[in-house]
Amino acid sequence: MSFRLPSGGRLIDRTSELKFTFNGRIMRGFAGDTLASALLARDQMLMGRSFKYHRPRGVVASGAEEPNALMNIGEGGRFEPNQRATTAELFDGMAARSQNHWPSLEFDVGAINAKFARFLPAGFYYKTFLYPRHFWKYVFEPIIRQSAGLGAAPKEADADTYEHFYAFCDVLVVGGGIAGLMAARDAAADGKRVIVLEQNGHWGGRAPVDGAVVEGKPADEWVSVTLQALEANDNVTLRDRCMGAGVYDHGYVLGYERITDHAPANDVPRHRLWRIRAGHVVTATGALERPLSFAGNDLPGVMLASAVRDYVVNHAVAPGKRTVVVTNNDDAYRTAEVMVNAGLSVPAIIDARPSVDEALISKFSDLGVEVKVASAIAKVKGKDRVTGVAICAQDSNGSVSTTIECDAVAMSGGWSPVVHLWSHCGGKLTWDEDQAMFRPDPNRPPTNQTGEGFVSVVGWANGEIDQGDIAPVWIMPQGASIETRNKMWLDFQNDVKVSDVQLAAQEGFESVEHAKRYTTLGMATDQGKLSNINGLAVLADALDTGIPQVGTTTFRPPYTPISMGAIAGEARGEIFQPLRRTPMHAWHEKNGAHWEPVGHWRRPYCFQQPGESVEDAVNREITNTRTSLGLLDASTLGKIVVKGPDAGKFLDMLYTNMMSNLKPGKCRYGLMCSENGFLMDDGVVARIDEDTWLCHTTTGGADRIHAWMEDWLQCEWWDWKVWTLNLTEQFAQVAVVGPNARTMLETLGGMDLSAQALPFMGWADGKIGDFNVRVYRISFSGELSYEISVPASEGLAFWEALMEAGEPFGITPYGTEALHVMRAEKGFIMIGDETDGTVIPQDLGLNWALSKKKEDFLGNRAHSRSHMADPTRWKLVGLETVDGSVLPDGAYAVADGHNENGQRNMIGRVTSTYYSPTLDRGIAMGLVLHGPDRMGEVLAFPRVDGTVAYARIVSPVFYDPEGEKQNV
Repeated sequence: MSFRLPSGGRLIDRTSELKFTFNGRIMRGFAGDTLASALLARDQMLMGRSFKYHRPRGVVASGAEEPNALMNIGEGGRFEPNQRATTAELFDGMAARSQNHWPSLEFDVGAINAKFARFLPAGFYYKTFLYPRHFWKYVFEPIIRQSAGLGAAPKEADADTYEHFYAFCDVLVVGGGIAGLMAARDAAADGKRVIVLEQNGHWGGRAPVDGAVVEGKPADEWVSVTLQALEANDNVTLRDRCMGAGVYDHGYVLGYERITDHAPANDVPRHRLWRIRAGHVVTATGALERPLSFAGNDLPGVMLASAVRDYVVNHAVAPGKRTVVVTNNDDAYRTAEVMVNAGLSVPAIIDARPSVDEALISKFSDLGVEVKVASAIAKVKGKDRVTGVAICAQDSNGSVSTTIECDAVAMSGGWSPVVHLWSHCGGKLTWDEDQAMFRPDPNRPPTNQTGEGFVSVVGWANGEIDQGDIAPVWIMPQGASIETRNKMWLDFQNDVKVSDVQLAAQEGFESVEHAKRYTTLGMATDQGKLSNINGLAVLADALDTGIPQVGTTTFRPPYTPISMGAIAGEARGEIFQPLRRTPMHAWHEKNGAHWEPVGHWRRPYCFQQPGESVEDAVNREITNTRTSLGLLDASTLGKIVVKGPDAGKFLDMLYTNMMSNLKPGKCRYGLMCSENGFLMDDGVVARIDEDTWLCHTTTGGADRIHAWMEDWLQCEWWDWKVWTLNLTEQFAQVAVVGPNARTMLETLGGMDLSAQALPFMGWADGKIGDFNVRVYRISFSGELSYEISVPASEGLAFWEALMEAGEPFGITPYGTEALHVMRAEKGFIMIGDETDGTVIPQDLGLNWALSKKKEDFLGNRAHSRSHMADPTRWKLVGLETVDGSVLPDGAYAVADGHNENGQRNMIGRVTSTYYSPTLDRGIAMGLVLHGPDRMGEVLAFPRVDGTVAYARIVSPVFYDPEGEKQNV
C-alpha cells in the first residue's frame, strides 16, 4: 500500500526517483525524501525495536530528536550504525537495515523480555544480580554483554575522508529558521562577519511548513529572498547540513557539517568539523515538541503532531489515513488542518484542556472534525501498529467512554525550547509556568572571562512559541492506575516508563541526576530530547515538589552524535600519529641510522657501519666520543620560551628549585613535579633576559609540559602576565661532545668558546663559521660538551659543516643508546627510566634541587605526606655485578625469607642497566631499600631463567666523579 499523497511535497522532486533497500527489500522514493519519509510512503511503519523489552518501534519524530528509527546504513567501508532515518537523506542505492532484533524485525526473539517486564523494573540489575555471586560471572554478565549496544560495529576500514576547518567571525548564528536568518541579516547590515549554520538541507525551519507569513510574504518566499541577499554579502557564510554541536569557553564553537551523506562521493570529504571562534553566538535552534504519556504511546503509528504535518507538507506522505490528534495546546490543531486539507481523515481531536476557544472548536466542526474537550486517551489499541484509541476523561482514572478506529495518533504535549547550546557554557534556565517550559534566563547568560555574556537566544529557542494556552499534562489520564502507568512510556528507546520514575522517587532517588542513572531516563541516543521534561515533571509530582525545584540534568556537547571520522579529521592511517623528523633526518637515514621511536620522533639509536652489529656500533660511538669527538642530534629536546613580568614567579612554582634568581647568560638544571609530588620532567633552563627564560624539556615531554604550563596559566594563574611558546621544531640543536670538542669548533672560527669566556652552565649567542648560533655549555655525557642551536632551516647545513670540520679528529655521530650509556656512567637520571610516576626527587638523591628559599612549588606540600617522607622509600644507588655481566632490565632484588603471602621480599629494582665499554663491565642504576646506607653490600637479582645475578651497591657515579672532564 502506498501512503504517498498524489500532490504536494515541498521538498521532494517527483521527477527524480531513487532506489534503495531496507532489510534487503528493494523500495523507491524521491529526491528530497528522508529514509523515514520514504519508508512511511511504503507503509513501513515498523522500523526498529526498543533496547530493553524489544517492543516494536516506529518513527515518532521528523528530526534529530528521533529515538526509535535508528538504522545501519551503508555497506563495507561506508557502513555506519545508529543513523536516524529522520535525518538520513535518501540517495540512490542506499542500503539500510533496522537494528536490535533477531532473527528479523517482524519476529524478534528478544520480545519475550516484555513478558517479564514486572521483574525488570527500574534498577533491576542493581538488585537482582547480587546473589548467588558466581551467577554474575557465568550467567548474568555474559547475557548483559551480549545484549548491550544497538547497531552493529563496522568491520571494514572507513573508505571516506574527513577534514577540520577553522573559521573566525564576529557573529555566529546557529539555526537557519526565520529568527536565525533575521539575526544574520541584522548583523550583516552592521558590517559584521557572519556565519550561519543550519543542520538541515533546507532553510526556514518550521515556518514554511506551518504556512507562516513573514514581513508580508509567505515564509517560503521570504526565506528565498533573504538567502539571496545574504549570499550576495561577502561578509556572510551560509552552511546548510551543518549542526552547531557545542559551545565552549571564549566563544569557541564546534560545527559538524555532513557534506556527502546525501550524495556519496570519493573526491570530497564526507564530514567536516568546523572549529569556530566567534565574538558573539546567536542560538536560533528552535524548539522540540514533547510527547504525551498515555498507555501505548510507543506503538508504531503514534507520532508527534508536528512530525505528522512535516511528513505531509514536506514529503507528501501520510503517516496515517485516519489520524486522531491528542493535545494540550493549540499548535496541534495545525496538524489536523493540514491532514484535512490533504484529503485525509481526522475523526477527532482529543484536547486535555478543560476548556478550548469556541472559535477553534467551531472552525474544526466545519471541517468535519470533532473536538473532545477535557478528554484523554486511555490507551492505544493495536499490537504492532495503531488500530484505534480508547477515550476517557482527563480527570478520570481511565474509564473508557468511547473508542475510535484509526491508524495513526498525532500527539502534542507542548514545546520545549532547544536550550542545549545556551547551557553548554554555563547559561542558566528559568521555568516558565504559563508555557510549561524551561527557557533561557536572560539574567544569567554564558559569560566570558570578563564577565560579559557572549551567547544570546532568539525565536522559539527563547520561548517565543505560538502554542496558545497550554495545560501542563504529564500523565494521561491524571488518575491512571499503576497498571496503566506501567504502559506509559517516557524514554522510547530505553523503555523507561512513568512507573519507573515514580519507583525511583519511592526508593529515595530524589536527585534528578540520580533518578536519571537509576532508570536510564534520557540516556538513549536522543539524550533526553523527548523524554526529559516529561520525566522531570513525573519525578516532581512523585516528590510532591515543583518542577523548578527538581531542576534539569546536565546538557553536554555534542548536541547530536558526531562521527568518529569527523573528530579524527585527517589524523588517520599514516598520519594518525605523524612522525616527527629533525632537519638532519635524511642525513641520518643515508648514514646507517638504526631508528628508535622517542615520543612522536624517530631518533637514531646508533649508526651502524657495514658488518657491524648494533652493540658494536654503540660501543664504538661511546669510545670515540669519550676519547676524541662525538656529535649528537639533540633537536628533539623541548624548547619552550616563557616570557613576561611574572615569568620568574611562574617558573619558581613549576620547578622545585629557584629560577627567578638565575642570571641572564646562565643555565640551571631543574626538576618538575606533579601536584602529587612525583617527578614528571627535568631539563636545563637558560635565562635569556630580564623577562625571558628558555626551558629545555625531555624529548617526550615538550608538548606535555607546554600544555601543563598553559593549564596552570589559563585555569589557575590566569591573571599572571606570562606567555609561553613551544619552539621545539623551530630550532635544530647539536651536541658537540668530547675532549676535542672545543678544538674542533675553534677551527671553524667565530666566537670565543674558552672556559673563561663560556664557563660550564653558561650560554652565549655568536657565530661559528658562517652560522648564527646560540651555544649552551652543558653536558649530559660528563665530557666537555657544547649544545649548539641554529634555526631549523640551517640544521642540516650546520651538521654537515661540523662533520667536515671534525674529520681530522675522527668525529663520530652517536645515537640515543650511546647517550644513555654515557649518562648512566655519570649517574645522571633519565625521566622514564629512573622515574615511573611514583618516584620523588628525594628518592633519587636530588634533595639539593629542592629549594629552601621559596615558600612553595608544585608538589611541595605533597612531599610532606607521611608516605612521601617515609624513611623506607627506596633510594637511588649504583649497581655493579660481581662477575661483570649486565643485570636484566627491571630485575628485582630479593632479601632472604618470604613475606606472609609466601612471596620473596622485594628490596629494590633495577631502573637502568647497560654494558659500559668505558669500564668494560655491566653497570646499573636502581632503587634500593636504605640503598645509600648499604654501600658495598651484595644483592641477589633472580633472572627469569631461574639463575641469580649478584650485584654490589656502589655510588651511581661510575665515571669521572669529580667532574673534571666536563669543566675543562
